[in-house]
Amino acid sequence: MNNGKLDVIILTRNEEKNLPYALESVKSLKVKVWVVDSGSTDGTERIAKAAGAEVVSHTEYVNQAQQFNWALDNLPLEGEWVLRLDADEWLTPELAEEIKDTVDSDPPVNGYYLPRRVYFMGRWMRHGGYYPTWILRLFRRGKARSDNRPMDEHIALSEGVAERLTCDFADENRKGLSEWVRKHNDYASREAVAVREGNDGESGQKKTIYYRTPPFLRALIYFCYRYFLRLGFLDGIPGLAFHFLQGFWYRFLIDAKLYEMKRESRTH
Repeated sequence: MNNGKLDVIILTRNEEKNLPYALESVKSLKVKVWVVDSGSTDGTERIAKAAGAEVVSHTEYVNQAQQFNWALDNLPLEGEWVLRLDADEWLTPELAEEIKDTVDSDPPVNGYYLPRRVYFMGRWMRHGGYYPTWILRLFRRGKARSDNRPMDEHIALSEGVAERLTCDFADENRKGLSEWVRKHNDYASREAVAVREGNDGESGQKKTIYYRTPPFLRALIYFCYRYFLRLGFLDGIPGLAFHFLQGFWYRFLIDAKLYEMKRESRTH
């Protein structure tokens, strides 16, 4: 692939444990990598610069969606295509090669969905209905933006159609369980506010079925569905921890925060 056909954008804040893997995975693409940092106090910027990435600071961080859209609007991007990665994500070698071939072929589409595999405690979560998750991450510059949602933001095409690539990218946070719990507590607060305000932006089964099921009970039902019916138990001990924490504890916590908000509004 010729240089200049693709720009990679990675958003960071204190990602020294994850960023090296993301940067190494895009190395074979031989393209411009932009690290948009929102105030790291660890070695994130040093690691990015050492890998040859261009580091841009934007500390007026609101959420991932707004940060990414700011990058699209303000970075001097030159490539025809944009690839968006989180700092705790990395491309498999097969996907990197597939992206090279795809971009070089000048396809008649404006975007591509990539299949994501999630690792937890070092193990790939193959079951529980969690793989693959298809996410639009590769698109023509100027043809897509992130929707402005506080949680679970998605990149959406403004025109044209998207197809699917076949090879995986990985989501693997190496910061440990305590950081995972801290992040999901924050996610739960944001999703509770979004649901309460009707700004969660969800559609499909999550909107029409999940949030119409009784609070608290729905978290238990969802866990049982994932762990037993969708065979999450085949992911071993890491799978038990992941499907319970992400499929039950996290969803239960959102309901508890919604209940707390409702109770406080009545008090006031």
